[in-house]
Amino acid sequence: MAYFDDVKVKDKLYGLVFGAGKVSQVFEDSHYKMMVKFKNGHEVPYTEDGIPGWGNFKKQTIFYKNDIDLTDVDFSPVTKVLSPKKIIKLREKKKLEVRLPSGVWTDCAKCIVSYVEEMLELENYHLFRKAPKKDK
Repeated sequence: MAYFDDVKVKDKLYGLVFGAGKVSQVFEDSHYKMMVKFKNGHEVPYTEDGIPGWGNFKKQTIFYKNDIDLTDVDFSPVTKVLSPKKIIKLREKKKLEVRLPSGVWTDCAKCIVSYVEEMLELENYHLFRKAPKKDK
């Protein structure tokens, strides 16, 4: 049994990429199980396992709002706004993180290139930070 077998229109969900959303459509005979509309206006199809129909995701990125535990997710504010030159340098060294619309920080390499490029073009430098050092 898949996680979203019993999903219904108007169910409240939380996506790690776009944040809070609601199910706007349910599909019975399709590869995708549901369409989710997020507060920022994005609409994304998801499989019954919670995998989105865009990007290169292999893991579940959406959950029922009451099921998700966000205590271990990094929502911390940016402490230093980086210059465009520093952002590009960190990106090349694979030490750059980007803030997703949900507020979650993620490795820039996991994010689709067009999102990163768009944030740079819009001069949203506050959405980037140097990746924290990993504990060994």
